[in-house]
Amino acid sequence: MNQIERIKENLIKAINLAGKEIDSNMIEIIDAGCPHKIQSLPSRKMAIYAFFHKNECLKIGKVNSNSNARYNYQHYNPDSSKSNLAKSLLSDNNFLGNNTFNNIGNWIKENTRRINIIIPQNVGIFVLNFCEAFLQLNFKPKYEGFKSQRGLIYYVWERWINR
Repeated sequence: MNQIERIKENLIKAINLAGKEIDSNMIEIIDAGCPHKIQSLPSRKMAIYAFFHKNECLKIGKVNSNSNARYNYQHYNPDSSKSNLAKSLLSDNNFLGNNTFNNIGNWIKENTRRINIIIPQNVGIFVLNFCEAFLQLNFKPKYEGFKSQRGLIYYVWERWINR
């Protein structure tokens, strides 16, 4: 079983354990690869997306069915929203080192692996939120939430799961 199939299987088990019946044909996982091309969010779908650089998860986010701009544009443009991957990368001197990027959006497309998890909108926002939190807990993205919150969020989740 490859990593994508394992993610899908574990995610479905977790959703079912949480009390929502969902089967495997309701979730589509698309590994856009590295480099990757931007795709539009399919109609009447929601998504969780993740960006990886080498073996490190950089960002995991979610969009509902009417958030196509967030899904296919905002993370590639630092000026597009309050919080996005491009802005996080540009503000991290440890990540960039002495490099500067004239077009961070192209750098993201060329140097990160993107994985999209597509689910029907009719499963509901709570399932979307659960999937995002499940993946954040598993991959611990570098640029998630405020820096001061990251350790606390993972501590609370791990304490709750291991009780």
